[in-house]
Amino acid sequence: MKIIDGKMISNLIKEEIKQEVEKIIKKGERPPHLAAILVGNDGASLTYVGSKVRSCKQVGFDSTLLKLPAEISQKDLLNKIHELNNDDKIDGFIVQLPLPNHIDEEEVLMTVNPNKDVDGFHPSNFGKMALNMESFIPATPYGIIELLKRYEINTSGKNTVVIGRSNIVGRPISILLSRKGNPGDSTVTLVHSRTKNLESFTKNADIIVSALGVPDFLKSEMVKKGVIIIDVGITRVKDDSNSKGYVIKGDVDFESVKEKASFITPVPGGVGPMTIAMLLKNTLFSKNL
Repeated sequence: MKIIDGKMISNLIKEEIKQEVEKIIKKGERPPHLAAILVGNDGASLTYVGSKVRSCKQVGFDSTLLKLPAEISQKDLLNKIHELNNDDKIDGFIVQLPLPNHIDEEEVLMTVNPNKDVDGFHPSNFGKMALNMESFIPATPYGIIELLKRYEINTSGKNTVVIGRSNIVGRPISILLSRKGNPGDSTVTLVHSRTKNLESFTKNADIIVSALGVPDFLKSEMVKKGVIIIDVGITRVKDDSNSKGYVIKGDVDFESVKEKASFITPVPGGVGPMTIAMLLKNTLFSKNL
């Protein structure tokens, strides 16, 4: 069993990006600029956006954080997005999800300029990705692909099961792993909450990508020996014995499954750090658009 160290790989990618930024500055150009819109005071979102801002500084990017009140109107939020769309000094920006219930998330994502959509959520970018055209790839699936590539994990002809069908992880990674090339060329089955006898699929999988958000869902008896496990789940579970009052758990019962796995991502420290690294990579790409 080999641990897939997302923290180590993400630091390597950040170092590579930093070197690219230094080249840009040497040419007399400004560094890439990433902006983030944060609506409200959701704790997890604040932590995540804070990490993005720190990572920008680490690689030499400029960054802007727009903190907006939770009660902001749909119209005012869309106006802010239009401002960023029209700001030539901003290369890419994200709207941190989830948004308050009164905000139409779909309309917000549709309003983002596709050329600045470094999250890769705009339908035009999603469509380009599905057609294997150059585009922004959603950061978490992009991070998974990069981990498979850097660990030289062969996905060609493999039976891959993706658990979860969200537009942020499940659907895009199922597309990416089935496309021609490496990583790719997998036979992908996407399973979800309505799948009957889900275990019959996971037991026969060579590779499992779990993006369900249910702690310890995937047990040892649900997988075969030699399986490759990519755990995207990240859930705060109450734990009074921990100084924070909670622990972070993935979808996979790590201690039991690791005995069968040939490769496995830990939580935390697996896919999570890669998400921010690939967001930075998308921003670097956006600078050249």
